[in-house]
Amino acid sequence: MRDNRTPHWRQRRLVSGLAPGRGGPEESGIAPPRRAVSRPPRFFTVHLGFEAAGPADARELAVGYAEALSLLRPELALGAAALSPADAWHRAERLFCGAIGPDGERCADVADHPGFHHAPGLGGLGWGDGD
Repeated sequence: MRDNRTPHWRQRRLVSGLAPGRGGPEESGIAPPRRAVSRPPRFFTVHLGFEAAGPADARELAVGYAEALSLLRPELALGAAALSPADAWHRAERLFCGAIGPDGERCADVADHPGFHHAPGLGGLGWGDGD
């Protein structure tokens, strides 16, 4: 065997030989990324922990926290807010209704609310079964 060093060092030497710098970029074996534009924004989830006496109290607190955060940061996706036990994230339940209206508006009321749907904001579009 020509090179008795560990595979890690053989690979390290190969990678450093491919990098630009010695003979200029025309001799490099690594090309620049083909995508010239930046990636589109993605959604992420924040998990906030808090204590509550029971599931009903936890739901009420979670709705309050989500609404307060959406007032401070309007870019938050309020309709995507969910609640789950701290040790069972796979059991997440939606906090808000999110029913789609005739003009593509989504209901901003609490999940499983009775009656009429309404769009967010004062005088928002209403649809569904009236009270």
